[in-house]
Amino acid sequence: MSPLITAAELAGLSGATVLDVRWRLGGAPGAAGVDDYRAGHIPGAVFCDLETDLAGPPVLEAGTPGGRHPLPSAASFQEAMRRLGVSGSRPVVVYDEADSTAAARAWWTLRHFGHPDVRVLDGGLRAWVAAGSPLSTEEPVPEPGDFEARPGGMPVLDAGQAARLAADGVLLDARAAERYRGEVEPMDPVAGHIPDAVSAPTAENVEPSGRFHRPAFLRERFNTLGVVPGVEVGAYCGSGVTAAHQVLALEVAGVPAALYVGSWSDWVTDPARPVATG
Repeated sequence: MSPLITAAELAGLSGATVLDVRWRLGGAPGAAGVDDYRAGHIPGAVFCDLETDLAGPPVLEAGTPGGRHPLPSAASFQEAMRRLGVSGSRPVVVYDEADSTAAARAWWTLRHFGHPDVRVLDGGLRAWVAAGSPLSTEEPVPEPGDFEARPGGMPVLDAGQAARLAADGVLLDARAAERYRGEVEPMDPVAGHIPDAVSAPTAENVEPSGRFHRPAFLRERFNTLGVVPGVEVGAYCGSGVTAAHQVLALEVAGVPAALYVGSWSDWVTDPARPVATG
């Protein structure tokens, strides 16, 4: 089953839990996303806060694993998903504004904690509106779900594993190219990239509309970056959000990949770890 769903398919789907995961990098927790949600959302959708529902508290102390958006604990994630009405026996559809950057984090986290049926609305709310489907300002109060969080459904990397994969396999850096090169760094205290990682900005995974490129196009894109049969693949970004989008694009292309959740924000907490630029 494809991890993506079209607006037409979602309009004909019954019994699914729909999560609105609109989010903006660098904003206050939930602020921009929930305001957008209240202004209009897919009928029946419930707002999911990336900062508090899909991540644990930031961990940025030197030598302490974590980063800006670490994995939530299984207990806290389970509580959040049950509050949002998620059950293991019902499909879940997640969406954001258009390009699925935030929605991919919801897709990946639900999959990691064992939900068997999660799909991302390809093109997000923009595609829903373009299809002529209605919006709602009503904020439903869902019946509590019964989702049981069991970690291990998706492969993860720590810093050491990411370094080894960069040397022995393919580690894709999902950030914008100028951040990879170390020319700018708006979020973290050190600029650059993990040595031997390959620049692969997630913006190139989608069309201008925000929809993902076709699987064949994505397979060719990743192939040119060294993703070939038999080679282990992983992804990282600034804090594990856009890298989840990379893992989703790889899945659309038929390629399994691991996620370094802590990503660059975790990597740079240890000054002994090497940094490459250019």
